Amino acid sequence: MKIALIGDYGEDVIAHRAIPLSLEHEARARDIEIEFTWCHSSDLSGKDALAGFDAGWAVPASPYANMDNVLSVIRDLREDGRPFLGTCGGYQHALVEYARNVLGHPQAGISEVDPYCPMPVVSALTCALIEQSDPILPEPGGIIDRLAGSEPLSETYHCSFGINPELAHLFEGSQMQVAARDPDGAIRAMALEGHPFFVGTAFQPERAALDGQRHPIVTGFVDAVLS
Repeated sequence: MKIALIGDYGEDVIAHRAIPLSLEHEARARDIEIEFTWCHSSDLSGKDALAGFDAGWAVPASPYANMDNVLSVIRDLREDGRPFLGTCGGYQHALVEYARNVLGHPQAGISEVDPYCPMPVVSALTCALIEQSDPILPEPGGIIDRLAGSEPLSETYHCSFGINPELAHLFEGSQMQVAARDPDGAIRAMALEGHPFFVGTAFQPERAALDGQRHPIVTGFVDAVLS
């Protein structure tokens, strides 16, 4: 199993320390080896940038050095049917990729990257969620509900940007569906129906590994790679 960790590694980023641990927990639970490679966004050019990888995890700590490269490889994973997990910044880029290439809005973007973006599908949160924990309510019948059950999850964030509530309607009626909300109804995760595994979360499920725990979303991701 070969997983590409898509993003720009920083040893001071908590999530970057947690992701290898989360994959190691999954490997030990199955008595298998999981090979993962950090793929800097600047090195991901070309159609075959992720050739040889079974899956991709777009990691936190954006803006990335090369946003276009990240959007390109997310598109490849989506179109190829290879499992994809995007957490925090990775989730934001998955939304932009889908809005541009499936929904037909090439001007879709992230206001953190481009403050003058004409269609900021990802915009600044009203209240930043920096090192905050909050309950997450899986959407009934959605993939997180199926993986974790309908009980609330306690999740940790490190973000100031998320799906723009004024543009969330763009995704209505598409295969990109809400997978989880916070107690106030704000969207906190999205998933692509009909794909083997394509999930994005505003929170960082990888952090469960810092407490020695496996997280059902990461477990589901690895299961999808194995299937």
